[in-house]
Amino acid sequence: MPNRNKLKWFVLFTVPLIFIFTIVVLIPFLVGIYYSFFEWDGIGANPKVFVGLDNFVELWGDNQFLRSMWLTTLFTILSVITINVIGLAFALLVTSRIQSANAARTLLFMPYLIGGLILGYIWQFVFVDVFSFLGEVTGLDEVFFNWLVDPQFALYGLVFVFTWQMAGYIMIIYIAGIQAIPNDVVEAAKIDGASTWQRFTRITFPLLMPALTISLFLTLSSAFKIYDVNLSLTGGGPANATELFAMNIYQEIFGSSNYGFGQAKAIVFFLIVAAITLTQVYMTKKREVEM
Repeated sequence: MPNRNKLKWFVLFTVPLIFIFTIVVLIPFLVGIYYSFFEWDGIGANPKVFVGLDNFVELWGDNQFLRSMWLTTLFTILSVITINVIGLAFALLVTSRIQSANAARTLLFMPYLIGGLILGYIWQFVFVDVFSFLGEVTGLDEVFFNWLVDPQFALYGLVFVFTWQMAGYIMIIYIAGIQAIPNDVVEAAKIDGASTWQRFTRITFPLLMPALTISLFLTLSSAFKIYDVNLSLTGGGPANATELFAMNIYQEIFGSSNYGFGQAKAIVFFLIVAAITLTQVYMTKKREVEM
């Protein structure tokens, strides 16, 4: 009877989730793979022409796709570094027995609660109006200007906004990791005369590897897949200087009506993201320390 009851609860909670996952994720993914072998404009009345692997071969000659691949890689590297460094710094700050630590956690986490589209429009106003005003007032117009119209600075503006959004969320993960570190280990290090930096590098950081594994996975996957902030903040401009992976695929499918070619890009995009994130999880898991 107990096993039968467990089976009932298992079916009750898992079957609906598996059904939703199959309908929303698995079937569209398989259909997308099917479309990637055809040349099709997305109109049901028009024929689908089977081209085999031609779409996958052709995309490596698409200069804009290759450029978006490089821009996404650069954006991801910069974002992963800044988000995790700032998120860890925030976590160390709010767990250091400062006054109003709970208020600080709330304020630092709040940007993550703002939707990506809204966030992009808010920061678009900041870059266009506030930065221009600060440049006029302070005379530092080499720093405070509209980054979004400069092809060399627009991507850094995107990194800045994405970091501002994600750092507080990653902070929560690091806080959980810091609080899981046994106090007696830290106290023993203090008694032995270890400095603050030595305690961080020899104790805190090695024991934070599980939190680092999760944080790197989340920031890597989120940075590679970013679309909403990219759309509302820069729209891929200026001159396609910030057109990242997801936006390039969207434009190919819905802008140019190249469904087959766009799906081939999406499949390659999925394989790249999966390979990078799985490799990251494997490498960081190996460095985790037992508490």
